[in-house]
Amino acid sequence: MHLKKDYNIYYPIILVILGIATAVYFVNNPGGTMAARLLNYDEIIRTCREHIILVIISIIGAILFSVPMGIIVTRPRFKSIAPIVDNLTNIAQTVPSLAVLALVYTALGLGFKTGLFALWLYTLLPILRNTSAGIQAIPDEIIEAAKGMGMSPVHIIYKIELPLALPVIMAGIRVSAVVCTGAAALATFIGAGGLGDLVVTGLALSRNTIIFTGGILTALFGMFIDSIFGILESYLVTKRNFDM
Repeated sequence: MHLKKDYNIYYPIILVILGIATAVYFVNNPGGTMAARLLNYDEIIRTCREHIILVIISIIGAILFSVPMGIIVTRPRFKSIAPIVDNLTNIAQTVPSLAVLALVYTALGLGFKTGLFALWLYTLLPILRNTSAGIQAIPDEIIEAAKGMGMSPVHIIYKIELPLALPVIMAGIRVSAVVCTGAAALATFIGAGGLGDLVVTGLALSRNTIIFTGGILTALFGMFIDSIFGILESYLVTKRNFDM
């Protein structure tokens, strides 16, 4: 089985090239002596590395927690509470990311781990909501037919429910990834580092070049990670159709 052409595998490569070009341009054109002292490759690499670690670990942790939880709340014995969970996640999603970071900070203090936990917590909701909604949208007739064929509950989950709900689940993961990337820039306020360090430093010093560097790299990384999950989604959907 081969990747389709519409997977657009070149898009992430283009985004990486744009990110490198952005870093090179602003390091060579810092816009002043003070900015030149702060805007260097070591600082950009450090903030990018911290940002990537924050986002990747938060998303992986959210997937490992939210997908199983979304499956659990749609089981027959818990199906009555599924609408309640969906409504709570919708309401919780309206809470600003900065408020979540502030609440976690008051409980855990400053630090990288605090920012990681806050981002994980904020990233859970879209994945949980979409997993629950995607499974609930599967017609009961399909589940009954699977039971009639003698499939066990576990086989129904992995062979029927998850493959059919996959596009909805992946949509939630992609939303979470983009949201997490933006929220990670705010994690600088609780000492977690990341590309937000560049933005805050630029604001404090009134140096637009530093602000633009952090902001542009954050935006490019958000598009990059969304494109990666888009490629993964296309691959998994094609594999599902091939297997079925």
